[in-house]
Parts: sequence; C-alpha cells; structure tokens
Amino acid sequence: MSLLTVNNLQVHFNTPDGQVTAVNNLNFSLNQGETLGIVGESGSGKSQTAFALMGLLAKNGVIEGEAIFNQQNLLTLNEKALNKVRASEIAMIFQDPMTSLNPYMKVGKQLMEVLKLHRGMSHSAAFEASVRMLEAVKIPEARQRMNHYPHEFSGGMRQRVMIAMALLCQPKLLIADEPTTALDVTVQAQILTLLNELKADFDTSIIMITHDLGVVAGLCDQVLVMYAGQTMEYGSTEDVFYRPTHPYTQGLLQAVPRLDTEGELLSTIPGNPPNLLHLPKGCPFQERCLHKESRCETEEPTLDEFASGRLRACHHPIDTQVAL
Repeated sequence: MSLLTVNNLQVHFNTPDGQVTAVNNLNFSLNQGETLGIVGESGSGKSQTAFALMGLLAKNGVIEGEAIFNQQNLLTLNEKALNKVRASEIAMIFQDPMTSLNPYMKVGKQLMEVLKLHRGMSHSAAFEASVRMLEAVKIPEARQRMNHYPHEFSGGMRQRVMIAMALLCQPKLLIADEPTTALDVTVQAQILTLLNELKADFDTSIIMITHDLGVVAGLCDQVLVMYAGQTMEYGSTEDVFYRPTHPYTQGLLQAVPRLDTEGELLSTIPGNPPNLLHLPKGCPFQERCLHKESRCETEEPTLDEFASGRLRACHHPIDTQVAL
C-alpha cells in the first residue's frame, strides 16, 4: 500500500533574474516500510523535493502538484495542520547535525522538547523516552549524555542524536537529506547499518537523498535518478544498478571509483548541468549526452514504463549490463 504518492510536483523560485525551475513534473510513490533513494548531481532538485514535502521552501518558492500522504495533500495544508504532521508522522534528518542542533542547549533538553510539544509528555516521561531512544541509536552512556552539549559529541554521534530526535514520535516517513556527507567512511557505514536496523524495528519508510551511489546500494529498495529537476530513470535498486538504460544513470555509475579496475583517471560526465533559468528545449541532458540524436534537441522525452516497475525518459536508451 502506498504511503506517499507524489504527482506532477513542480517547484519554482521567483528571482530578480527570472523564474528558476528546481523541480519539474516529478512523480513517485513510496510504500510502507520501503526505502527510496533519490540521486543526482548537485542542483538536480533532490533537496528541494524534500523541502517541498516538508513545507520548508524559501519564501520565494512556488509549489504545484500534489503529495498525498495518509489521504491528505501535504502541499495544500496550512501551517498549523502541517506542524501536526511534521515530527509526529514525517520527520527529517538534515545534512549538517552541528547546524541543526542548538549549540546552547543540552542534547537531552532538545530531545525532550519534541516529546513535550508533540506528545504532551511530562518532564520525567520525556526524559526516560529520550534516554531509550539514544540507546536505540547506539549512543553509549545515554543517561549521562543527556546532560551534554552538541559540541561534546563527535560528528557521527551528533548525527545519531539527530536520528534519535527524528524517530522520537515514531514517524511513518523519515526523510534523510545527505545524512552521511560530513562523516568518514567508517562512521557512514555505521549510520547506514543503524538506519537499516531502525527501519526494521519501527517499520519506517525512508526517503534517502544522496549523491553517493554506495549509500543507495546499501540501504534503498527503489532508486529515482534526477537531473535538472526531472526524473531520468526509476526502478528497483538492483535493476537500475545492474542494467541502467539512461545515459545519465550510466554516467553516474561509471564515475564511481572502483578498486577492481586499473587506471588512474576517473570516468566523468562531460560538460555542466544546465542553467535552470533557461532549460534547453528538448531533453535536459542533451548537451552532455554522448548518444543524442536530432530529436533530443527539439522534443522532450516522456517518462514511460519500459518494464515492470521501471520508468525512463530517454529517446535513445542504452541497454547495457554493468558489472558491479
């Protein structure tokens, strides 16, 4: 059963230079207990998609479309109704835990504040629930750590605190925006293992926003590949990774460093992402695509289902199996 269904999501920003289209006709769905990875280069619209769902866009942002969550459209809720949904049913983990946590408040107070506000708990009940959640995210000496400030935690531990805070009200959907970017690879692996365990324990659905394909491979059931605010390819993680058909998806996978191949130079995608103020006519990826044909320059490809559960927007797909 679908927990979240996004239809024709568009996000525009009105700027002095004109209208910037950050997300353009995005469609996807997420079932209860599943994890969806949204990948793409910087500026592809990944984070703006999350901010739109959470009602956290900048003031000059304009949203169109619908996002149906529990039979209500998140995009049309007023601030009061949206506040009830946030934290209690949908929670978000941001990229930098140091800027997300209040440096002047003890961690315990910040955790308890969530439960007092959204669950109406007493001080003592909120304290004990916060301790249990810190223990659930594998923070040692959790009871003592409640009296520590954020700067007394390592980067990985701060991210665990953010995960604990997001899960306090046991939300049905957790949105994680680049949660492992600032962490070293060992801590990244620990956080991904933790998220997998928490997903199983709480039956929480996760939207993982990342540019790291290794993160997607280790955590996600489905993957959505975005470019210039649009869907390029969508399907199960295994299908997309082992048999990518869009030239952009193939370029992303080929750019991943490998230890089992010789050579010093990494494969790259030529050129730069398009200017979102002036998107090219036709396919947004055409100027960087090695397989483009004449109609790519004039005709925008439609997002079509070409196999069971798989979508693609491309005039010239390349069916090539990738050895991973």
